[in-house]
Amino acid sequence: MVEQTILSFFEKDHRRLDALFERFQELKHDNFTEGEQFFKEFKYGLQKHILWEEELLFPLFEKKSGISSGPTEVMRQEHLSILRVLRKIAEKVDLNDFSTDGEEKELFEILSRHNLKEENALYPMIESSASLEEKKEVFKKMEAFSEERYRY
Repeated sequence: MVEQTILSFFEKDHRRLDALFERFQELKHDNFTEGEQFFKEFKYGLQKHILWEEELLFPLFEKKSGISSGPTEVMRQEHLSILRVLRKIAEKVDLNDFSTDGEEKELFEILSRHNLKEENALYPMIESSASLEEKKEVFKKMEAFSEERYRY
């Protein structure tokens, strides 16, 4: 069996999250209930993805590279921007207000740049520096994440 890589797993999760967000955008005006469900799954998934990175991947990178004020610091700052815009959209959706086009555009722009940096630089660096055992440990810890940590 081929071992799953950090890079392939997180790239695949980026695509999954993109698809959920796109479905929300397609449905939000025509099918409020279904659109809201896609948004919530996107929101929870993105929050979980960020926790995985900040609590598992970034510390592993920092340990292996000895760099704690470079790429991961930038990624953490971008995560704050992503979560800020995500909250703005969520607040409107909670009020049945789907006039979120401006916020969606802002989120898409931040996420697009952010994901490219992760996929083209950070994930490959983690992939090449971490041992197989360290990667297995990351996946094991990811599976153990409690839902209440990211479903808010």
